[in-house]
Amino acid sequence: MPEKMFAPELFRPPVEFPEVPYDHLLRRAAERNPDGRAIIYHDLSLTYREVVSMVNCIANGLYNLGLRKGERLCIFTLNRPEYTITFIAAASIGLVVTPMNPSYKEREIAYQLENSEASAILVQRELLPLLQAVLAQKSLPNLRHVIVTGSHVPEGLPQAIPFGRLLRESSPKAPPTVPIDPDDLLALPYSSGTTGLPKGTMLTHRNLVSNNLQFTTALQTTFTDVALLFLPFYHIYGVMLTGGFLACGATQIVMERFDMLQSLELCEKYNVTYYFAVPPIILALANAPIDLSKLKSVKYIFSGAAPLAPEPARKVQEKTGIQVVQGYGLTEASPLTHAQPKDPALVRLESVGLPVHNTEQKIVDLETGTRELPVGEDGEIIIRGPQVMKGYWKAPEETAQTLRDGWLYTGDIGHVDEDGYTYIVDRKKEMIKYKGFGIAPAEIEALLLEHPAVMDAAVIPVPDPEAGEVPKGFVVLRPGQSVTPDDLIAFVNGRLAGYKRLGFVEFIDSIPKVASGKILRRELKERERARRAAEQQAL
Repeated sequence: MPEKMFAPELFRPPVEFPEVPYDHLLRRAAERNPDGRAIIYHDLSLTYREVVSMVNCIANGLYNLGLRKGERLCIFTLNRPEYTITFIAAASIGLVVTPMNPSYKEREIAYQLENSEASAILVQRELLPLLQAVLAQKSLPNLRHVIVTGSHVPEGLPQAIPFGRLLRESSPKAPPTVPIDPDDLLALPYSSGTTGLPKGTMLTHRNLVSNNLQFTTALQTTFTDVALLFLPFYHIYGVMLTGGFLACGATQIVMERFDMLQSLELCEKYNVTYYFAVPPIILALANAPIDLSKLKSVKYIFSGAAPLAPEPARKVQEKTGIQVVQGYGLTEASPLTHAQPKDPALVRLESVGLPVHNTEQKIVDLETGTRELPVGEDGEIIIRGPQVMKGYWKAPEETAQTLRDGWLYTGDIGHVDEDGYTYIVDRKKEMIKYKGFGIAPAEIEALLLEHPAVMDAAVIPVPDPEAGEVPKGFVVLRPGQSVTPDDLIAFVNGRLAGYKRLGFVEFIDSIPKVASGKILRRELKERERARRAAEQQAL
């Protein structure tokens, strides 16, 4: 780092993280504060002592079912305590957890169960019909056990094991000792699958232990903190939050899904200090025609999982007086790699912050991937640290492309400023190619969001006979606002270099996104192709 950097928080020295199995983080927190509140879910409040006992019961129950180290256990539920308890219980006896998106349909469920060779699944009772449809159509010889939330056997699946019974009939004493190496596999989350089939990401005990502690060390969270968690637990962002706040002995308030009014009520009721979000939620808060004073106990609103446009973040800060910060990470890094300094005066809104402890990064050229670029120049971000995955499940070629000489090639384009702050420009594969120049859709999207008539926006490339590709914007207008495409094009292009000029704007009812907030540009590209094909047929 440059010598002129004098602020202590801009220097994150190497620290020693314990090489322990994942469940030890919870167990150590419980030893320090057994009667502290760990998880609050609706009217249920669990202390650390109670959570450890429940983890032990489920670990013993799973072990008694014959599940052994290395076997995969799928979790197919919304956010709820059973999710967290089962995840840590599985870790205690060396099982590998593969979280499943609760919005999946039969084809996607079958694919993950088959690809992961799951031996067991915990399924939320309301989602059971989907699993039953899969089991009726497909042979899954590896799947030996179906565990269902609740306390009674569901109709039509008499072999299913109720979670409540497994909890009630198993011992709360420590489970059998299973030797676990830090490099043993712990989690197998699957990518969102926005392009092609989802890939399983192999994360070890070392990966998640290190990253939970990188998270708590960077944010300096303590047992006095209260986190509101509505982001999906199946997503790696949710995995980090549940584990990180248990590791530091804090309290987590669990919501099954995001509901703005409910989130505000819970913030006021429980004096929430950390509010974790994704960009669409920041956008919703910025545009909300309601009083946000119930957030008064919140110290930080933290955004991740997708690039954050600065303008909505500024609006939220102005409305609430709360610091909005963004971090950066990816599934392949467990996920956190960058976070802002704790001191609000050192936060840079447009940046994702500084590498977390024990994390190295380089910005390399896109052509060779080896030449390190100077300050301010955009290139691919590559990462090295204890949180970096083991590789992709059953995909050695893709693993070799992504992991090279110990470095994780993120596929994200960005640069570093002279103080060491990192700025994400866009995904490598999303860059628009205009006469050989790269244009980042996220930059144009951020500008569109600065227009007072625009509620949401997305940008994709469209073919151009001379330039190759030019940017086209899809825009959602605020209710009651009126503006023309030409007005928006003039607004944006007056603030951009000539080669980045926006070529077209189309108004749309909503921007398609995955749960983490990433724009589904593939759907917009398909929409554009269909529109152009219809125009050709009409000629």
